[in-house]
Amino acid sequence: MCGNNMSAPLPAIVPAARKATAAVIFLHGLGDTGHGWSEALAGIKSPHVKYICPHAPVMPVSLNMNMSMPSWFDIIGLSPDSQEDEAGIKQAAESVKALIDQEVRNGIPSNRIILGGFSQGGALSLYTALTTHQKLAGVIALSCWLPLRASFPQGPISGVNKDIAVLQCHGDCDPLVPLMFGSLTVEKLKSMINPANVTFKTYSGLMHSSSLEEMMDVKQFIDKHLPRVD
Repeated sequence: MCGNNMSAPLPAIVPAARKATAAVIFLHGLGDTGHGWSEALAGIKSPHVKYICPHAPVMPVSLNMNMSMPSWFDIIGLSPDSQEDEAGIKQAAESVKALIDQEVRNGIPSNRIILGGFSQGGALSLYTALTTHQKLAGVIALSCWLPLRASFPQGPISGVNKDIAVLQCHGDCDPLVPLMFGSLTVEKLKSMINPANVTFKTYSGLMHSSSLEEMMDVKQFIDKHLPRVD
């Protein structure tokens, strides 16, 4: 996956039931792998969509006393003013852009690809979508935040994804990434991209995880932005 870790296993993939004309690339959270999310997405799949759930490389994580675990980049702290691993975030975004390029080479145009993720993976998907030159169909950002937010200029971005559709979801009882982070992120996003295309959904009683109701909202978003073309 990452240039510095050629041993990262191949992504977990839910193939399309017929010819794939669209794809969802979904990035897991800290300490996880792509397998759980590939199973969750298999439960809401559409026959023309391919679902790709890569596995993060294993690296020491400062937040967890430098224990090694799957992580897209180092996390130093979980408060809005925590120091961030700028080099690691940018390198991880390049890896995701390479995955998108690979699907384009496989015949799926980038504007038929949705990028998504949970927690750290959702953060990376937002950052990648806002910095890539690849025009995407949308972003699914679950229980997450926008990394390196101070690196973005004030006001609207000028990139290809300035009108991108974003579905941002958050549990109102999240003890790890508090709902406030989600609210701050959605406000920042609405100042950067077309606010009419940003949807923020919260789920009563949901902690730092997903739910059936949320997955149904994810399915609806995918079906809307990656319709059948045949």
